[in-house]
Amino acid sequence: MDIGLLVLRLVAGLLVAGHGVQKVSFRLGGKGLAGGTEEFRGDGFRGGVLTALAAGTTQIGAGLLLAAGALTPLAAAGVVGVMTVALTVKRPHGLWVQNDGYEYPLVLVAVPAALALTGPGRWSADAALHLTPWPAWWAAVTAVGGVVSGLAVRLLLHRPVPAPAGAPARPSDTRSAT
Repeated sequence: MDIGLLVLRLVAGLLVAGHGVQKVSFRLGGKGLAGGTEEFRGDGFRGGVLTALAAGTTQIGAGLLLAAGALTPLAAAGVVGVMTVALTVKRPHGLWVQNDGYEYPLVLVAVPAALALTGPGRWSADAALHLTPWPAWWAAVTAVGGVVSGLAVRLLLHRPVPAPAGAPARPSDTRSAT
């Protein structure tokens, strides 16, 4: 079981961290901070550079902590939060990724939530520092806190994206928190 948890942590954590690197740099196929900023603006978020930096650094930090199994509940909450935002962006497209749907963000919400429930395993920084096991209610705090933080970001920073002239409005264009 410990090897499985290690593989799960490494794959999910490093992929999330890699997405963060892409948002703030030209590494790993990223388009730099300007590209990350434009991605958020294109998805209907305000805040520009600050939004891209906050998302990117949260993804990098939480992803690396998750991969290391360090402060796993906090890392899981961070990943759940940023991936909840991604899920809300992809939701109008349906579930499946080939339609730009929310399938992948949903997986990256479920994996850290599961790791918060199971613990990071024996081969983790948390185990080496004797931080595990933590109380079972931490898993609920992690999942709920992550989802609530992601939805709060969506509520505070999202604005409707105007449809091109003559095009019907997308479902996400008609709902706005602002």
